[in-house]
Amino acid sequence: MSDAFCSDCKRQTEVVFDHSPGDTMRSECGLVLESHSIDETSEWRTFANESGDNDPVRVGGPSNPLLADGGLSTVIAKPNGTAGEFLSSSLGRWQNRGSNPDRGLILAFKTIATMSDRLGLVATIKDRANEIYKRVEDQKSSRGRNQDALLAACLYIACRQEDKPRTVKEICSVANGATKKEIGRAKEYIVKQLGLETGQSVEMGTIHAGNFMRRFCSNLGMNNQAVKAAQEAVQKSEEFDIRRSPISIAAAVIYIITQLSDDKKPLKDISVATGVAEGTIRNSYKDLYPHVSKIIPGWYAKEEDLKNLCSP
Repeated sequence: MSDAFCSDCKRQTEVVFDHSPGDTMRSECGLVLESHSIDETSEWRTFANESGDNDPVRVGGPSNPLLADGGLSTVIAKPNGTAGEFLSSSLGRWQNRGSNPDRGLILAFKTIATMSDRLGLVATIKDRANEIYKRVEDQKSSRGRNQDALLAACLYIACRQEDKPRTVKEICSVANGATKKEIGRAKEYIVKQLGLETGQSVEMGTIHAGNFMRRFCSNLGMNNQAVKAAQEAVQKSEEFDIRRSPISIAAAVIYIITQLSDDKKPLKDISVATGVAEGTIRNSYKDLYPHVSKIIPGWYAKEEDLKNLCSP
């Protein structure tokens, strides 16, 4: 909103700009002072203004500070038809001959973006993974290592640091063939390298069983009441010294909750949804069973219902 001279009222007045038709109108009487104005701002926001920079172009994505050229360089695509084929292919060859220090980073960032999209991760996690990979790559010590495992490990660490953890098995499912063991080794390597860079241990964030509960319950199609009971049960389970991984505890709690409902889930389905082996769920259930009366919410199950649970 700004001030302008209204020819109808003969005085300065506040005006507003309607972006849809491109009209500048007086806010009080609605008189159109100027119509069909040309909007010279970006077609879509790059959020450059929010960082205090000026948006240099009308189109294109935001700049990437992790790349030497800011990610604003032009890549000549391969020709699709015969028209201009010679010129395009020649320019492409000349471009490929040129040294681009960011070529490896660009490919790595694309791979991380693809994995993030397949897991439904937010942009902040993807950006954190890019930053972690760039820091490791700058140390020039990752040559000869499994690249797919390294990128997957960066994404795993980013999820942990952004308090949105994913299991190694979930990361492995989008890691282009890298195994859980390879990702685990890559994770240890990255943590070690980042520790050497900063001179202190890398903060990974604490994993709680509750971090996985809503997603696991959604995979099983559990109703809202069962999900709420499972979340409360997981929180209460932290009061006891149950020496199992948070993921195993989450799977065992889901097993108990579903056994107390009309919609019972087979152990095999819970294993598939959580990525925890059936034997591990059984063993975690054994550890939880002595505390089940204190863990399961009273509004969800009565004492006689708990007594009917199968003993481990």
